[in-house]
Amino acid sequence: MASFREFSRTESWGSEAWKALCKVRETTPLVQCITNFVSMDIMANSLLAAGASPAMVHAIEEILEFTSLSSALCINIGTLSPDWIFSMKAAAIRANECQKPWVLDPVGVGATRFRTEKCIELINLKPCVIRGNASEIMAVVGASIAPTKGVDSSRSSTDALEAAKDLARVAQTVVAVSGAVDLVTDGKRVLGVSNGVALMQRITATGCAVTALIAAFVSVNPNRVLESTAIALALFGLAGELGAEKANGPASLRMHLIDALHMLDEQSVMNRVRIAQL
Repeated sequence: MASFREFSRTESWGSEAWKALCKVRETTPLVQCITNFVSMDIMANSLLAAGASPAMVHAIEEILEFTSLSSALCINIGTLSPDWIFSMKAAAIRANECQKPWVLDPVGVGATRFRTEKCIELINLKPCVIRGNASEIMAVVGASIAPTKGVDSSRSSTDALEAAKDLARVAQTVVAVSGAVDLVTDGKRVLGVSNGVALMQRITATGCAVTALIAAFVSVNPNRVLESTAIALALFGLAGELGAEKANGPASLRMHLIDALHMLDEQSVMNRVRIAQL
């Protein structure tokens, strides 16, 4: 495996990322988000800044119709209740029926038996991408011997790589593990993304926001799920880097990150996206 210090800034990845971003901006994919209350604002604003269209629709009475109209579905288990779980499952089933990509964020999985059971039930409905931190991914595959630390991770992304590959093979999906180096795998190939700044971890729900972006990017390039996932992670991380150049702390970084995501230009994307096959 290549060293994490050897991430390339190749014109190829920059070019692919720029093309993907342009396609999102041109087509404005509608991303239905069933997500936790904390994440709704930053998730919606991140999608809008990237050029997509967010919709926070979770009422069961709307699922059949609205999921059919959406370009992609993002399910985030941060807020769990019987009604929301029913809506999540119904939306996932409908997305599969309509051949729409759907992405799962297993927030806090492993913290309680109830949360873990419901997460596994959703994974059985075949998301095209699962994105979580290292502890969450390890908890999903039963590799963690202790409950996860809420939505934060006490493990590095590299700790979870083998678990992520196992999960990807068993669930027949793409798994993304967020960390200092984001890792994306389909069980065989592994891509590493080294964009981002540590201060982003001090802003609540940035992980939730990038999961929604993954849904948007996969929707415009559904035949390249692995690559689209890595590109979404890289562009969000790059926006964080650009925002951090103007920020004084987490609150101002949140504002500048969204601005930077909106203003990403070809030169920045071409020169600063850092994705490599490992």
